[in-house]
Amino acid sequence: MTSEQVTDRLGRQLKDLRISVTDRCNFRCPYCMPRERFGEEHTFLPRRAFLSFDEIEKVVRASIPLGLEKVRLTGGEPLLRPDLADLVKRLSDLEIELALTTNGSLLRRNAAALAAAGLTRVTVSLDALDDDVHRAMSDTDIPVETILDGIDAALEAGLAPVKVNCVIRRGVNEEQAAKLVRHFRGTDVTVRFIEYMDVGRTNGWTLGEVVASGDLLEHLRGEFDLIPLAAERASDVAVRWGHSDGSGEIGLISSVSAPFCGDCVRARISADGRFFTCLFASGGHDLRALIQNGANGGNLTAAIAAIWERRADRYSELRSEETSASALPRIEMSYIGG
Repeated sequence: MTSEQVTDRLGRQLKDLRISVTDRCNFRCPYCMPRERFGEEHTFLPRRAFLSFDEIEKVVRASIPLGLEKVRLTGGEPLLRPDLADLVKRLSDLEIELALTTNGSLLRRNAAALAAAGLTRVTVSLDALDDDVHRAMSDTDIPVETILDGIDAALEAGLAPVKVNCVIRRGVNEEQAAKLVRHFRGTDVTVRFIEYMDVGRTNGWTLGEVVASGDLLEHLRGEFDLIPLAAERASDVAVRWGHSDGSGEIGLISSVSAPFCGDCVRARISADGRFFTCLFASGGHDLRALIQNGANGGNLTAAIAAIWERRADRYSELRSEETSASALPRIEMSYIGG
């Protein structure tokens, strides 16, 4: 079975797999894991429910014949999963692109081992440079300095360029955008600004809190001479803009104002092994049960292909068409990763 043969109902291939290795996180970002919903009384998955590294490797191996090119490890906070470098080594041996998304708080102590194990690149979530705004966006007392030090550790370990993802929420951190661009200009760090999304059902999202990428770009171009850059791949979610003097670039991810469902080649696997064909899916397919019932190799490849071929997800386009997401159920992002 070749990658040309496996497409979903809208002609999209499976090229990118995002694997959550834990549903736990040491931050409580209100747009992802609001503390009132994910507090001390919240019941997380028992650790025995997590996919083992063996099972994760089986899923990735089974997906490669379908055209898989890239795996991204996510969470929760993936660096809370013990011995993650062991998983990175297993997957890097499969000769695919391997990335990690993290809040950066544990990156200083892990970056060197991850790079040595074969991690290709890292993305760090950072929504503000000012500690008070960072606290409002992440609901943590971990200072920005710790996150910046983690980014430095990743660069020192050879994981350049590092990408920094910043969610912009109207009324909370818009003024941080220019500060972030200024701070990382001339470094091996690319800042990408993400429109505040209606992930899950617990973050109280409203359209009025979204700062459209076009408006943000206009604001940033008031200070920076930014020029458009060509996309590296058609499926890339970020629209690239570069400083005219060559001192770096930024990215804009516009999943609300300019949905990119038509080019989406991503699937997600929750920490307990459920396969989701959309970030905004309402349900997934239990790959762990298939594996424990003996699916492996070609059988597992066929099962994943069958799921993908039935895929017709285009949530963000539907949301835009209906101008309301309240009637469309969806899973929490902290469960399936970003």
